[in-house]
Amino acid sequence: MMEISISDSKVDLGQQAAIKGASLIQAAIQEKGSARIILATGASQFELLSALLKQPIDWPKVTVFHLDEYIGLPKSHPASFRKYLKERFADKARIRQFNYVNGENNPVHECARLKQLINRSPIDVAFIGIGENGHLAFNDPPADFDTEEPYIQVQLDEACRNQQFREGWFSTLEQVPKEAISMSIQQILKSKSIICSVPDQRKARAVKNSLQEPISPLNPASILRQHPATWLFLDKASAGLL
Repeated sequence: MMEISISDSKVDLGQQAAIKGASLIQAAIQEKGSARIILATGASQFELLSALLKQPIDWPKVTVFHLDEYIGLPKSHPASFRKYLKERFADKARIRQFNYVNGENNPVHECARLKQLINRSPIDVAFIGIGENGHLAFNDPPADFDTEEPYIQVQLDEACRNQQFREGWFSTLEQVPKEAISMSIQQILKSKSIICSVPDQRKARAVKNSLQEPISPLNPASILRQHPATWLFLDKASAGLL
């Protein structure tokens, strides 16, 4: 079952998503002494991550995985998701273990390494977003709904690469990598709870398609409607076509 919340602004959206997510993390820690979570990156997650850091969470008891990373992009590059999470989150919270996706490693070996780590125990909370083309992580349409591999090597479509360029992560479209390592759809869905934060008018069409079009690999985020515990946080702009 999906619960939908619409906030007046993306700041309020981030705050509400963080409060709900923190309560789920705290419940996991209380139940078993630790929690395992997934964090997304991108411009849409700024407010959520900032608000999450302010929540009363026992971070040394939390293990973090992240969703995806460009293949071949150095960690020092401004668009590196490892750099994004380290500077915006990991350096500000005493995380128990932060499992980055290393896009500079051999992709086959890196997917196998991450598989071993993530399969040790279930994920309690996944914090994710939806791309302008409806993707989850870097699972662009048509997304693979079937693979059970937790991390996969993917090709990035033109719409996805254009989004990364327009958001200012790269100086030209040609600089945007064409391949990435991504958490798979099925691995995301294995999370006990999902917090999906989607602000901004540019995401309105993807939100509408995800909620109102048939569940299909052509609308990757539509699969969230099959998850038993998903909370979708929108602002008025991203909910504008509903």
